[in-house]
Amino acid sequence: MVNLNKDILLGTAIGDALGVPVEFEHRQELGKNPVVGMREYGTHNQPKGTWSDDTSLALCLAESLCNGYDLSDVGNNFVKWYYEGYWTPHGKVFDVGVTTARAISYLQSGCKPELAGMDRERDNGNGSLMRILPLVPYILNVEPEERYKIIGEVSSLTHRHPRSILACIALCEFAIEYINQKSCEKAYQTMQQILLQLLKREMFIEENVPFKRLIELSYNEFKAIELKDIRSTGYVIDTLEASLWCIFNTSSFKDAVLKAVNLGDDTDTVGAITGALAGIIYGSDSIPNEWLDVLARKDDIIELANRLDSVKG
Repeated sequence: MVNLNKDILLGTAIGDALGVPVEFEHRQELGKNPVVGMREYGTHNQPKGTWSDDTSLALCLAESLCNGYDLSDVGNNFVKWYYEGYWTPHGKVFDVGVTTARAISYLQSGCKPELAGMDRERDNGNGSLMRILPLVPYILNVEPEERYKIIGEVSSLTHRHPRSILACIALCEFAIEYINQKSCEKAYQTMQQILLQLLKREMFIEENVPFKRLIELSYNEFKAIELKDIRSTGYVIDTLEASLWCIFNTSSFKDAVLKAVNLGDDTDTVGAITGALAGIIYGSDSIPNEWLDVLARKDDIIELANRLDSVKG
């Protein structure tokens, strides 16, 4: 029996943990000494198998969904994570983006959850994209307009700019279409059509340029983008493109996440999102055992996935 929640949560955590030790390393450095498995210490001086805020916030969302969709409850979990170390791998937060931290401080001070996120153009980091995919199994059978609304609200807890919201919608819709059609090419084409329609709306009308490659390039053209033209920074569009490109240019879970991490720069986030997509495509059973064996709180993640799997959206 397929457990999409397990595939997504373990995929996220594994990709994240592979990237944590080399976060901010340049692509050229990793080209000389590529990541081939779990490393320890490195950038954040953490033990092998340690995941970051990407996975923590994805798990906070997943746990909240076990009781149904309640944006305030998701926000409360984020506050508990940041201030109390909730759903951290070792009891302490060691990595958090500036935009996310500020939004959570607003949540903690009583700001309405739908208004807590930053909404300036400069606030389009990947901090909501990195944690959005646990929504997918929950909203799988929800009507499109309601899906867009929920995705937008969950993004807006930290990232409220239309660009971040639309990137989250694009990623979730790609995942949903893959689940429905079992084809990356067909899922990409459907995602493109959804983007083209949403970009006509007043909310997103100014976002055509950032999404230019994703709406204009065919699947094969996008897949054929040269490595030098794929950016793996913390900018939401770069992360979305890099994650899809890694998925399109590999044929296994292992190869997808290693390609993602070895792009350099924001390695944990590109790794986490690629890992979640690869989990959906290949299943969590395809994750190498030697990686799972050292994953922090593996049993807790699996238990949460099983709980969430019993909930219907």
